[in-house]
Amino acid sequence: MRYMLLIHGDETQEAKSTPAEDAALMAEYGAFHEGLATAGAFVDGARLQPTATATTVRVKNGDTVTTDGPFAETKEQLGGYYIIEVPNLDAALAWAAKVPSAKHGSVEVRPVWEMGAE
Repeated sequence: MRYMLLIHGDETQEAKSTPAEDAALMAEYGAFHEGLATAGAFVDGARLQPTATATTVRVKNGDTVTTDGPFAETKEQLGGYYIIEVPNLDAALAWAAKVPSAKHGSVEVRPVWEMGAE
């Protein structure tokens, strides 16, 4: 079954990190990614640009309205994701606990709705 790991963190805190802290975190992510790939669980993943680069789209009464920035004001922002394929939720939760940013933010685990499987 496929699961999406949505990685949330505080961009204001991330902006305060030193180059050495950034390098250490990226090394942790490299090891995490290698572990997923070795286990055959990796499907896809990406780091997202900061929320300041986001544009939100809404359609109201047939009119498309765009606004700069994220959909909602929150303390944590979506910073990246992984899509993994594992046997069950317990396995997905175990991988989520290994995401390096889980120590400073949160990782939401959601099953992917497989189209045509309704």
